[in-house]
Amino acid sequence: MRAFPGERMLGNASEGTPLPDSTAETPPMISRAEAVAFALVALLVIVIVGVLYLARAFFLPITMAFIVGTMLSPAASLLERYRIPRALGAVLIVVAVGAAVSFMVGLIASPVMEWSSRLPELGAILKEKLHVFDRLPMLWQELQSMVGGPDTLASLQLPKFEWVQPTLEFVSPTFAEFLLFIATLILFIASWKDLRRGLVMTFSDRAARLRTLRILNEVETHLGNYLLTVTMINVGIGIVTGAICAATGMPNPAGLGALAATLNFIPIIGPVAMFVVLVVVGIISAPTIGAGLFAPACFAAVTFMEGHFVTPTIVGRRLSLNALAVFLALAFWTWLWGPMGAFLSSPLLIVALIVKEHLMPDNSPQLPED
Repeated sequence: MRAFPGERMLGNASEGTPLPDSTAETPPMISRAEAVAFALVALLVIVIVGVLYLARAFFLPITMAFIVGTMLSPAASLLERYRIPRALGAVLIVVAVGAAVSFMVGLIASPVMEWSSRLPELGAILKEKLHVFDRLPMLWQELQSMVGGPDTLASLQLPKFEWVQPTLEFVSPTFAEFLLFIATLILFIASWKDLRRGLVMTFSDRAARLRTLRILNEVETHLGNYLLTVTMINVGIGIVTGAICAATGMPNPAGLGALAATLNFIPIIGPVAMFVVLVVVGIISAPTIGAGLFAPACFAAVTFMEGHFVTPTIVGRRLSLNALAVFLALAFWTWLWGPMGAFLSSPLLIVALIVKEHLMPDNSPQLPED
């Protein structure tokens, strides 16, 4: 029997029965329901980000209080062991932390106010020290004239300081935001045990309750250890920076050390900003440019050792953070909430990783190592 086109034979060609080819189509890789669900999730994320950005005056102090309060909760539990009521312990902890922050701000504010009153004089000194680079613009102008390009440097003007006031308004919180942060922080620390119990008892399933309790305990432990470890490391960075500034003859080494310790709480951006400050202060105060760059070079070496060896060795034992994830979290939260968002980027990343590990555990087989 001869098979027509579009048919295929089964068994023996002489005895088989022709059957039409299967017309069943393979299902699509992504169904319509999955695409709709993905689009809804994307829209939800966009709406949440927009709300967090537009209402940052409310959400930033609240989130800051929750994260800092979770970090300080172990201290309140420690005070409870010595028969100090948790509410009183919360007030004492906030007062102690506020006193430490005020002390650091006082060390930093004194030289900043002194130097800000001498800006014209310091600008003239800096311009005089950098006169050795005056030949570079002249060479550029000669090169532009040789190739016939426009003389762009002829209309070059020094930047104005109109950005100072908007920057200060962006960096410093308002008084209402500060009060909201302090009140929320005290109440959160004082009622953290009740809040944790309420979150756990929200679920009726025993497995869900145990999972929630593990997440909360791990978040509290990791954030407390992170704050303690990073604070000790940054204090060490501040002491070493102050010693370097004192040894190189830079003015107000205590203030520069306090500034280095404070800025080091902000990953990546803080050390870079401190390096720029040391370069400017070193060039102005030192007799030569080479001598002025010695302290920034030592600071760069210290922060390189701290960032690549000390912090990963200590913090990485508790929770490994991918460098790319840290950078992306820093960029996102800095764009969303400014400097306070930069401070919160690593703690929020730690919380997200802990929640992800408990809710979506990785049970797939691991790839072999190279």
